[in-house]
Parts: sequence; structure tokens; C-alpha cells
Amino acid sequence: MPLANGFLSKDAFSSERYFDLGAGFCPHCTLVQLMDPLPPASMFHDDYPFFTSSSAHMKAHFRRLAQGIIRELYGNQDAFVVEIGSNDGTMLQPIAGSGIRHLGVEPSRNVAEAARANGVDTLSRFFDAQVSRDIVNLHGQADVVLASNCFCHIPDLHSLGDGIRSLLKPSGKLIFEDPYLGDIVRLTAYDQIYDEHVYYFSLSAVTAWLGRHGLDVIDAQPQAVHGGSMRYTAAHRKMHNMHPRVDSLRLQEKLGGLANPETFGHFRHRIERSRDALVELLTSLRRDGRRVAGYGATSKSTTVLNYCRINTGLIEFITDTTPLKQGKFTPGAHVPVRPHSDFHADYPDFALLFAWNHEAEILAKEDRFRDSGGKWIKYVPRVSIV
Repeated sequence: MPLANGFLSKDAFSSERYFDLGAGFCPHCTLVQLMDPLPPASMFHDDYPFFTSSSAHMKAHFRRLAQGIIRELYGNQDAFVVEIGSNDGTMLQPIAGSGIRHLGVEPSRNVAEAARANGVDTLSRFFDAQVSRDIVNLHGQADVVLASNCFCHIPDLHSLGDGIRSLLKPSGKLIFEDPYLGDIVRLTAYDQIYDEHVYYFSLSAVTAWLGRHGLDVIDAQPQAVHGGSMRYTAAHRKMHNMHPRVDSLRLQEKLGGLANPETFGHFRHRIERSRDALVELLTSLRRDGRRVAGYGATSKSTTVLNYCRINTGLIEFITDTTPLKQGKFTPGAHVPVRPHSDFHADYPDFALLFAWNHEAEILAKEDRFRDSGGKWIKYVPRVSIV
């Protein structure tokens, strides 16, 4: 595979980098992970093309979480909140606005600069145990440590775990969200597998990981974002009571076979069937002279395009709102990325929904496409036309 967010110009085609995207399952700790992860600096850099604030749905989601934290910390005159992988500061903005001491830790300098412009104090470094010690020395320990769609990106889980343990106050809480392995398997959402996602967490795997660092999972709440995520809450051992839904989820995972290697063999077969059905549909549409465009030049689209070998012979272009991607080409498949104005100026017959995790938000604002006779192609949880 190429780099999932490595959108490029034509003159860079010959120097494009590829790597092995093999994923494996550990029968001992039940963690699913990439076998040969890339160095983080090759993915998170000064031109990182994803800004959390680009999605109104995600802004609302993080605002609700931030408001809950503000209520919980009400009356704590010296509260301190740290977000790891804070991107453009979307989640920390309400916290900063409330006057609570805060710090975002974001290695991609361009989005970190956007956070600072929004009034969010931000440190541009990759979080690890040393960075944690530096933060504690300068600011003290944190009441709350936050992260969203971030921990799955950090290859050294044990340096991360040590850093969290030392950063949290004795009574502090870690609250983080990441794509949930159970949803990935249930939905055959194989496009969640790409270079930035080193790990694919289940409650079982998170419990084993954090347990090695003196932290207990005290809550786990499903979230309808990023195609199915889990919000985990953890704390220093025996400092908080565990919510009953943790045991319920643990039993659900056992019954669902998330600790069994056979589950992932079946998952692979479903992925292969999904790939074959999507290619067959696109080939049939183009053979009938129908125009197809992609919608959302996402990291997930890179996995689908390259795994299914979809190129401009099957789809004309992909439309996306991100200026950094427009005018470039998708990694590996080299499908042109165009602004929404091109999509609206000359609607295709079909739009392949790569940004399916934002389906409700997208379909609500693209009613003109539907009214013109346009149809959507989905591949999660199965290949279909809507």
C-alpha cells in the first residue's frame, strides 16, 4: 500500500513510497495490529491534510464531550486537561474558552498552528513517556487526559502507557476514543485498516495493555463516529468504581469471538467477497456507459482503491472539501481529487461513498444530487446502491 494520506502531484508518481499493510492477531493479549508499522514522522508532519473541524458532526460530538468534562471539573480552581493528538484543537476549544488550564499535544505542525490560532495552547511533539515528564515538570499532573482516534496511531504503546500513568493525578481519568475492532469486523469495514491505524482495539486488548501500566478500564461506551468507535475511561488502579457495562461488553466480545483467531479468518473471506462485488458493480456500470465519481478522498479510500485495484478506468475522480488534497491525485491509484464545485457542476450518475462514516451528514447536504437522479454506491456493510 502507499501512504494513506500521501496525496501527490504527477511529478511525484515515480518516487511514491509503498509498504506492507499486513495485519496480525495476538492470541495472548487479543490485540490486532499492523505487523510492520511505519515511522510516525512519515505520516504526521508539517503538511498533514486532515483537520477535525472540517466535519460539523465531529465538532458537535467533541463539543458534547468537552462540555461534560467542564461540568465535571466545575469548582476545581486549578484543573488541568491534556489532549494527546489534539489536531486543530476542536475538542479543547470549549475547555479553553471556559478558562480551564489545558494543553494539546500535536506533532503535525500545520494543524497545531491552527489550534493555536483558535486559542488552544499546543505543544508540537510526539507524545511519549519523556514528553509526559516534561509536561508534569512544567504544568503539573492532569485531572483529565483526552485522546480521540489517536492511540491507535502510536506504535510504542508501552511508552504511551507509562506517559499516561505519570501524567494523571491519582484521582485523574483517561478518556479516549478509537475505532472499535468489534464494529470493524461486524461491518466488514476493512478500509479502517491503513498505515496510520497501527492498532485495532477491543476492550480485551485495552484492558491487557493498560493493566500493564497500573490502569483499570472503568467504563466503555460505544460511539457512532468514525464508523463505530469505543470511548474508554480508565484510571489508576482501584481509584474509581467500574461501570457495569464494562462487564457486559467483555461478555459480548467473548460471545462474538473477538479473542478467537478463526474470527479473523472469516473476516478475511468477507473482505474478499466485498472487494469482488464492488469491482464487479463498477465494471458493469462503466460498461453500460454510466459515470461514477468517488465522494471523500479519505484515508480509507486509499485502502479500498488499492486493494480493489480501482483507478480512473472505473471512477473519473474523487471530490473532497480539503484544499490540501484538491488538484492532487490519490495515493497509488492516482485518481484526481477535485473540489465540490466540479461535482456540483456536472453530476455523475453514481457517487461511490468513501466517507461512509459521515453518511448522514453528507446525504443531508447533497439532496440536489439525489434529486437530479444521482445514486450512491456503498460498500459498508455490504456493496449496494441507494
